Amino acid sequence: MKFSSKIERCGLSPMRKFAPYAVEAEKAGKKIYHLNIGQPDIETPPVYFEAAREFSQKVLAYAPSAGMPVLIDAICDYYGKIGAPLNEKNVLISTGGSEALQMLLSCILDDGDEIIIPEPYYPNYTTFVTLTGAKIRPLTTRPEEGYCFAFRDRIEALINEHTRAILFTNPGNPTGAILTREQMQMVADIAREHGLFVIGDEVYREFVYGGEPLMSLLQLEGYDENVVVIDSVSKRFSACGARIGCMITRNADLYNQAMKYCQGRLCASTIDQVAAAALYTVGPDYFAAVREEYKARRDALVAKLKEIPGVVYSEPKGAFYVMAALPVDDADKFQKWLLQHFDDNGETVMFAPGEPFYGTPNTGKNEIRMAYVLKKEDLERAIELLKLGIEAYNKENA
Repeated sequence: MKFSSKIERCGLSPMRKFAPYAVEAEKAGKKIYHLNIGQPDIETPPVYFEAAREFSQKVLAYAPSAGMPVLIDAICDYYGKIGAPLNEKNVLISTGGSEALQMLLSCILDDGDEIIIPEPYYPNYTTFVTLTGAKIRPLTTRPEEGYCFAFRDRIEALINEHTRAILFTNPGNPTGAILTREQMQMVADIAREHGLFVIGDEVYREFVYGGEPLMSLLQLEGYDENVVVIDSVSKRFSACGARIGCMITRNADLYNQAMKYCQGRLCASTIDQVAAAALYTVGPDYFAAVREEYKARRDALVAKLKEIPGVVYSEPKGAFYVMAALPVDDADKFQKWLLQHFDDNGETVMFAPGEPFYGTPNTGKNEIRMAYVLKKEDLERAIELLKLGIEAYNKENA
């Protein structure tokens, strides 16, 4: 049987590809510390479950394709409070942020088109872009520069007649880098000057650790035709399983094109939209407490990383990931070895190997991404296992 050449060019997710090995390790009695997936262990606000329990329609009907008004209104209210006014014709509800990205990229990319994305980047971007027939032009960043990509000359050097958009995560996944308002405006200026879309994946917006104000591309004035924002309840409210996200644009033509996609897939989950709307009633105290918890976890993880000789990283300023280069030959091979051949008192660790986070060939082979979504003591034990694993692996493979 023949398969699509586009899907065959896609790879498995580095966050999930080692799941079969993890299953076998757990069957063998090993405890695994999971740093591979950004699945928070913070409790989902109870208002989500209360709203779901109170759902009382006698028929579980389709929701409107654009999304339920109760949720769209809640999102507009949230953005209004951070200085980014929206109306109901700016928001399209999706099945998670992932579908919002697929919807958007399907609207703006054709075969042979290009999209600029700073690397390392969220690996599923590769899948979403590849399935449109377009390709990523990676903009390489460096840990010694804090993974910053907001340099006009470096961005413009990648723009050509095939370029359609610039996409970035802010705060960054996997780097934890944060753009300032001035840097965001500079990137938006480049997009406007070259007739490009500028796409902000802002699902980690609340997680910043230096006291920075909440920032969004949507706060910038004069870029309505260019700016698109991807958002989600998954990380902000620790509600990954709800699968509710949105695409936000003030570009009426883009909104109308994306509506075709929305109608084609009918609607996002009705009950989850109602429950997700309740999440937006959560107050600032919730976010303040969550930020403090993640900051403490970041600090604990970084302190333990400093104890491992040869590890190179940049301290993340936001989100809940850290990218690190390890003193090993191959992070993929090392991860498999950790699951199959290593344990310390019956325990081992998982991470996401770094090579798929890059678009530049032969880059990131000894790098990993770790999500600090575990409790402080579990993070400290996980990094201790990483250190012991590196020592044992290099001794065995000397």
